[in-house]
Order: sequence, then structure tokens, then C-alpha cells
Amino acid sequence: MGSYRVVSLPGDGIGPEVMDAALKVLAAAVPKVSGLQIQVEIREAGANHYRRTGCTLPDAVLRDCLAADAVLLAAIGLPDVRKPDGTEVQPDMMIGLRRAMGLHSAVRPVKLYAGIKSPLADTSAGIDFVILRENLEGLFASYGGGTLVGDTVATETMVITREGTRQVVDYAFRLAARRKGRPTDGRRMVTCVDKANIFRSFAFFRKIFFEVAAEYPDIHADATYVDAMSLYLVQNPAAYDVLVMENQFGDILSDLGAGIVGGLGLAPSAEVGDRHGLFQPSHGSAPTLAGKNLANPVAMILSAAMMLDWFAETRQDEHARSAGQKIEQAVERVLAAGTCLTADQGGTAGTDAMAQAVIDAL
Repeated sequence: MGSYRVVSLPGDGIGPEVMDAALKVLAAAVPKVSGLQIQVEIREAGANHYRRTGCTLPDAVLRDCLAADAVLLAAIGLPDVRKPDGTEVQPDMMIGLRRAMGLHSAVRPVKLYAGIKSPLADTSAGIDFVILRENLEGLFASYGGGTLVGDTVATETMVITREGTRQVVDYAFRLAARRKGRPTDGRRMVTCVDKANIFRSFAFFRKIFFEVAAEYPDIHADATYVDAMSLYLVQNPAAYDVLVMENQFGDILSDLGAGIVGGLGLAPSAEVGDRHGLFQPSHGSAPTLAGKNLANPVAMILSAAMMLDWFAETRQDEHARSAGQKIEQAVERVLAAGTCLTADQGGTAGTDAMAQAVIDAL
């Protein structure tokens, strides 16, 4: 029997609403699979917590996250809640969690579901690829360590290590081995996205990529410059399966990916390491929508499904896999029907109604 303890961090803005929706779906799905138990413990952290207490991520909450089997995070950060230096508190919490939990790989699926309109003219071949973002290094490694000289010079440092690159690239190939391949022909492939023609750090990233690729001879490996990939993902997204890249490039291209499949309201993500996993939608806290029952909860719901799939992968738990598949299939049925869509998809359904529609589809 698979029994898991999950820490839920509802956070700020629309976070509590989409988290509530996801937890209701999770609670409806789990009993439909024998041999699976999920215990959810809700904890407070984020910008509102900082506003009340002066602390974004309490030590006790971080300890709970480290002790849990997984963490579900909705959204954190509010533009009017800032530290004395004028910066938002959100990066402190997110980067703090990533570093403490060792979350080296951010998994961001880009999938066009039936019933959802893409801004691209022709999606007949389908869109179903994954952006895998190195999560601890790259340009983000400089967070808190950049320099500012007077009012004339500012610098940040790019960091690429062999160990960090091997971790995310190896995960990319293992992920590709579990997938069905790219939509055009089912070919399993991993594409390295970099700027190796200009920067030594990216040339090093590509070198390690092909070293790891040699360990997976059954999976095709290639490499493309990031500027070209920005074009290709708009022109022919069906040609890609798994894309692996440095932190900042992944941050940018994953939003482009979300844009071609219906927006951030449909964009789940997983951040995983050797021991821990954190699952959250790719969108932010959207404070202008908070409390209005307007936010699309699908990204949060699918993030919970990704958590279950991660339990299946790491604990060899087919019960968890079945529950995750049931949730995604229910979402697929609701979106394909087109009768219950939130405002970002041109519909009139609220957050609660969308959650209930997914529960009914289970």
C-alpha cells in the first residue's frame, strides 16, 4: 500500500483557491484506487506570511517540507510586499526551497489538449513535448551574489558544473525513455538547447550532454541554439520530445511553450531531485484575480497528477500512477467537451465549477 504525507503551501493571491480545487480533485481520485493513501498537511508561507511576521519561509515549514514525501505549492509573491531593499520576497522562498530540497530538475510539460485553441495556425500534428530546466545553477546560481559597483556597473555570474549538468541531462534521457516520443513519428529524442557557439559555459553544457547521451544509444540526441529553438517551437513544435537546457533559458522557453498550448493556466510543473519533489503550476499569484473565483485551477490539478506520477516513478507505486492518470484523463475529458472552460480559455466557468467538472469526470 502506498501511503504518503504531502505538505500543501497555498501561498498568495489565487494560490489558496487553486490549491483548494486541486486538493478536492485529489481527494476524489485517491479513493478510486485501492492501496493508495494521501495525507495532506497545510502550512503557511509566502508574501502574506512575510507581511504578518517578517518571514517568508519559516524554519518549521521548511523542516516539514524536507520531512514530507512531497510538497504541493500553489503560488507565492505579491507585488506590493517587498523587503527593505525594494525586491519581492518570492525569490527568497523559491530559491531557498530549491536549494534546501536539492531540486535539480524542473519538468515543464507542454501539451495541447483537445478542446483548447492554440494561437498557432496549424496544430494538426499535435503538441506534446517537455522542457527540462536545470534548476539550481546557470544564471540563477548568481541570485544573492551579483555585484553592483556604485551606479555604473552590475554583474551576474553564470555557473555550469559537471555534476549539475549530468543530473538534469540524465533525468532528461530517463524521462524520454518513459514517453511515447515526438508527435510527428514517435521518435524518442532529447534536444540540448544552448548557446554553445558563443559561451564556454554552454559549450561545456553541450559537451556533457553528449557524454550522457552516449549512455542512451536507443534515444536520439541533438542540439540547437536557443534563439533558433525559439523559432522552431512556433514553426514546428511537433518535432520535439524532451528539451533540456540551462536555468534561465528554461525559464523563458517554458513560458513560450505554455503560450502555444493555451497559456499558463494549463501549465503544470514538477521540480525534482534525488530525494525530494515539489509540484506547482507555472503561473504566478495573479493578485488581481484573487478571491473572485475566476482563476483556472487546471495547472494546479495537473501538478498534483504529476506528483502522483513521481510517486509511481520513485516508489514503484502503480496505484499512484493509476490515480495520476485518472486525474489527467478527467481533465482531458472536461477540456475536450468545451462546456466548462474558465475565462482564460474563453469560457465562463469559475474555479470551483472547473474543479467540480473534473471531479464529475472522474
